[in-house]
Amino acid sequence: MNKDILFRKNVKVIGNGPQTILFAPGFGCDQTVWEVVAKAFANDYKLVLFDYVGTGQSDVKAYDIKKYSTLNGYAQDVLDVCAALNLENTIFIGHSVASMIGMLASLRQPEYFSHLIMLGPSPCYLNDPPEYYGGFEKDQLIGLLDMMEKNYLGWATMFAQTLLNNSNYPEVRDDLEDRFCSTDPVIARQFAEATFFSDNRKDLTKVQVPSFIVQCSEDVIAPESVGQYLHQHLPNSKYQKLQAIGHCPHMTDPEETIQVIRQYLQSGAVGC
Repeated sequence: MNKDILFRKNVKVIGNGPQTILFAPGFGCDQTVWEVVAKAFANDYKLVLFDYVGTGQSDVKAYDIKKYSTLNGYAQDVLDVCAALNLENTIFIGHSVASMIGMLASLRQPEYFSHLIMLGPSPCYLNDPPEYYGGFEKDQLIGLLDMMEKNYLGWATMFAQTLLNNSNYPEVRDDLEDRFCSTDPVIARQFAEATFFSDNRKDLTKVQVPSFIVQCSEDVIAPESVGQYLHQHLPNSKYQKLQAIGHCPHMTDPEETIQVIRQYLQSGAVGC
């Protein structure tokens, strides 16, 4: 076990179940966003949680601008955790961009993973008509990055509201805003650029690991057309639409999120 890697990525291991679930947070968040959902599986699985280098309680001094200029750097974080803990047959659960990070990791070393569970995934955030609508025009994303540079606190407020797309959860909005504000703005902006200008559509058909796409309702960041596109192009995939509104169902609607994940795990799709 490589203790340096575990320290660098603030790895936490909970429980001793026969199979491991590896939880990966989305953009601007750390492992604590999984607290409620992870607790529901703690009695039956071994749980692994971590922070990407540069986020949460990770070792910020280990951040490398070149490495984390693309999602491959974050995928390497996932592979490092798997290698350090000698994981195999692991259920990967990722939120938002973490879904693609886990997918990229599985393309490089599929033996680590049994299944990929993707909450609010998107392989490409840019519109590419007429075949694909990712939800954003290029000038919108450039404007988002410019706002991060010029008014980071204002961006944090705006983006938290955009993610939720739901005024019924002010405490979750405030939580997200605080998380964004606690991240180094330079690191956050580079992660945003790596996220929103990534295009992993050509990688989808190469995926060997079975996947479960969990689509949110009224999700501005990853609209329903994107989830359907993933389902059509990911081999051996299943698709489930939630009633939960917005982009963060594990925070706003953890009960429904837990229910659909548990149903998938118990459906025979995953052997424990």
